[in-house]
Amino acid sequence: MAARDRTTAPGLSRDLIVATALGQIDRSGTQGLSMRSLAQELGVEAMSLYRYVHGKEDLLEGIVASLMSDLVSHLEEAEGTHWQAFLQTVAHAVRRIATDHPKAFPLVATRHPAAPWLRPPLRSIEVVDTFLRALTGNGFSDAQAVNAYRAFSSFLLGQLLLQSVVRGAEAGPAEEPLDEGGAAVPEGDGNLSLDIAPEVQRLRALLSEDRGDEEFEVSLEALLDRLDRELSQ
Repeated sequence: MAARDRTTAPGLSRDLIVATALGQIDRSGTQGLSMRSLAQELGVEAMSLYRYVHGKEDLLEGIVASLMSDLVSHLEEAEGTHWQAFLQTVAHAVRRIATDHPKAFPLVATRHPAAPWLRPPLRSIEVVDTFLRALTGNGFSDAQAVNAYRAFSSFLLGQLLLQSVVRGAEAGPAEEPLDEGGAAVPEGDGNLSLDIAPEVQRLRALLSEDRGDEEFEVSLEALLDRLDRELSQ
């Protein structure tokens, strides 16, 4: 009877599994997370987890989606404010994720986003659509809004990934093989349909452009200009 209880696991759900896994990462990092350790903490057999998650890769996708779940609501609340206030809200909302979950934030920062032409940490279609809509609503042209998205993503990624590593996050990926339980590896943590994201759909061509060289030079010049102003003061 005890074995049957551990297998059927009444009350077990995907949300509970994801939340427990996030707690393990907060304590021990991604290297400390395994389907076996997760099942042990939940008091179930490991195989019962596969009714809700397809394996560790799917589990990590769920953790990223959980960490990003409140971001859209924060950004929607900030829509209609001045664009600088909106960007302040974006920055602090994403930073809160990195501050509250430093060992989990590298998942947000480095895993594949909802589409290959989107960038972490503003990685989900819903977040990017809200971001672009807020900026174009504040007078930004399409190109200016996309450029702001690119620059802001780079700023957040550099600042917050470094912060997470300083606070104990692992800099490299887990070396252990993923146990997917026979399931295919997911291709993104967000909803891939663009029907819910008209701004992303409209600006997809601009978002898909590879402008890495130009962005690097612009960021470098901005840094040098700032240092020059500080030196001149």
